[in-house]
Amino acid sequence: MTTYLKAWKAAQDSDLNWLNRVFTPLSYQDRIQKLYHFFGEEEVMVTSSFGTSSVFLLHVLSQERPTQKIHFIDTGYHFPETLAYKQELTDLLNLQVVSIHPDAGEHNFTQSEALWKSDTNRCCQINKVNPLEGVKAQHKVWVSGLMSHQTEFRAGLQVFERQGRLLKFHPFIDVDEGELLYQLGIHQLPAHPLEAQGFGSIGCSHCTVQGQGREGRWKDSEKTECGLHPDYFTKRLIA
Repeated sequence: MTTYLKAWKAAQDSDLNWLNRVFTPLSYQDRIQKLYHFFGEEEVMVTSSFGTSSVFLLHVLSQERPTQKIHFIDTGYHFPETLAYKQELTDLLNLQVVSIHPDAGEHNFTQSEALWKSDTNRCCQINKVNPLEGVKAQHKVWVSGLMSHQTEFRAGLQVFERQGRLLKFHPFIDVDEGELLYQLGIHQLPAHPLEAQGFGSIGCSHCTVQGQGREGRWKDSEKTECGLHPDYFTKRLIA
């Protein structure tokens, strides 16, 4: 690494540590409010899969920042119930949803080759990761609803992390499952319709089966993440 890159990385790490000192003691509501003291709304990117825990972030944002755009990656492989749930929450919470789609030719390739069977990583890359790249380039901070209790990978995350040139913001990272369930109940927020059928976490239909937590995602595989949230622990620089 060149001297310049070392200095740049040190400055980035310093900023990251400072943000975490400021934001970590706050409640999740205060974290979201304070985020917009540091960043303009046009600099903030929010994504949602409209999965089992998505409604919590969407509900809080609809109260704290109702004009914030919500980006939804329409992989072409969502359950019909997920698309119906997306519409239900959009109407209920008056969300500003923007749908993003994979390249049509590449998506058709994954379909014709049933790529989710032979190369799940490449299938995710084409249908989920690549479509978001252009959107990411237009923003400075990415708001995510990840929570530490969901996976071992997520248990090591701080409120702010760095992914390449983007800051990742996890306002709910220290919200435990009990608090989540309490908030869902007290606000009478609708659950994803597949939860009642035993789906603890919901992604694309080909790679999701019934199971507690995330155990139904890429079952019988070592894969646990789609690739949208890599490289936190290495803090890899993308020059």
